[in-house]
This record gives sequence, C-alpha cells and structure tokens, in this order.
Amino acid sequence: MMGGGQQQLQQLSQELEAIDEEIQELETEIEDLQRRQSEIDEAIEAIQTLDSGSTVQVPLGGGAYLRAEVQDIDEVIVDLGGGYAAEQEQADAVDALERKRDVLDDRIDDVQDEISELESESEEIEQQAQQMQQQMQQQQMQQMQQQQDESE
Repeated sequence: MMGGGQQQLQQLSQELEAIDEEIQELETEIEDLQRRQSEIDEAIEAIQTLDSGSTVQVPLGGGAYLRAEVQDIDEVIVDLGGGYAAEQEQADAVDALERKRDVLDDRIDDVQDEISELESESEEIEQQAQQMQQQMQQQQMQQMQQQQDESE
C-alpha cells in the first residue's frame, strides 16, 4: 500500500510540473500579445502625430533602417490579415488598429483566465499531495507503534 501512495504522489508531482509548464507558455503568450499591443499603440501615435513631409525611419529587416519622407499621411496602408493590406484614410486606419488592439485585449483576458484556472487546479493538487503525505506519515507512525507494541 505504501508503494501505491508514493506512486500517486509522483503522479501528482508530474501533473504539477505539466501545469507549471503550461502556465509559463501562457505567460509567454501574454508577453507576445502585449508586445504586439505596444507596436499598435506606437503605430496609432505615429499616424496621429506625423504630418506629410515628416522624415521617418523605415525598417528594412535585419535591423537595417532607411530614412524616408512621408508623402501623404492622410492615406495609410493597414494590414488586414491573411496577407492582405488596404489603403485607408488616417481616421479609418486608426480605427482598424484600435480594433486589432481590442482583439488582443480580449485574448489577453482569455489567457489570464486560463492561467487563473490552472493556478487553482495546481493549488488543489498541492493540497491533495499534502493530505496524502500526512496520511502516509500517520500510517508509518501507526505501523512503527504496532511493531513496538508487538516486540514488547
């Protein structure tokens, strides 16, 4: 019977490890979503503050940038998703970006809810493991007491 208890404790420990790994993955996802939100906020700020004729740095990739002059701030090309983009007026572009940010907000809330559920599950498993350890210790104490009583 003692071996079975140890095996159950090991199984609970493995479940806790799996939950911790999943929580870490979700926290990484939240960080990525927040980074994307920050990029959207920067784009919105740029659209709202730049004027035609402003000089900007355009990323070329690989950490290289090119200085360029904004020809027309009134028309902004916005990624629609799925590999498509569309030219939109300044206000419409800001609205589209704000909707993207709202979608990211919703996803962050969902992921945070998932993390909370996993943390609750983890706490329950930890309580189970503690109860199991206490029971095993009590059984060991009882067995030792019985052995002492029998040897006397």
